[in-house]
Amino acid sequence: MKHGKKYTDSVKAYDIANQFDSNEALATVVNIAKAKFDETVEVHIRLGVDSRHADQQVRGAVVLPNGTGKNVRVLAICKGNKVDEALAAGADFAGEEYVQKIQSEGWMDFDVVVATPDMMGLVGRLGKVLGPRGLMPSPKAGTVTPDVARAVTEAKAGKIEYRLDKTNIIHCPIGKVSFGVDKLAENFNTLMDAIVKAKPATSKGAYLKSCVIASTMGPGVKVSTAKYGV
Repeated sequence: MKHGKKYTDSVKAYDIANQFDSNEALATVVNIAKAKFDETVEVHIRLGVDSRHADQQVRGAVVLPNGTGKNVRVLAICKGNKVDEALAAGADFAGEEYVQKIQSEGWMDFDVVVATPDMMGLVGRLGKVLGPRGLMPSPKAGTVTPDVARAVTEAKAGKIEYRLDKTNIIHCPIGKVSFGVDKLAENFNTLMDAIVKAKPATSKGAYLKSCVIASTMGPGVKVSTAKYGV
């Protein structure tokens, strides 16, 4: 793959083979970010588990203390009084009619979907549309709940979901370059603590295989995971 001059210059600014502690890695990512927009900082964590086995799935959600820096559009699929509760909590859209809107119009102007349990019979019809995009509500992620107002509030505040992909890697945003190292470090540590706590009982050997932090347009910076001891 051929990279541009800015990317090439960024790679020359640090030792790409070295593993840094998290704060050093974040400082490096912030310093070498050269795009003209406020880049998202992403974490990529390879785990020593096998996602093909149900008892080795790693999935959950966590509220980042400083949010993600993104204006999150929340759709709440609910009915009755729950619609008013969701809208009062900040939902951009709320109601059961949006299921049909998604089905018939292909409407997708939202970033997070939350739903009350009684709506999952309807929401289940959207599995083929929402599932591949990582938008399907889930009890594990806290997006299927009778307390729809809380789910909306958390989503707006910067709640993110982490889950393994088919190659046993978790990919998560932890904020924007403009956050600076301190705020990014708070978000990073919150995410890592959650993933460590989610270690399956059946996981053997090294759990955190590798961790890389990168901005949207920048190269990856390796992070040492030794301090976690898993």
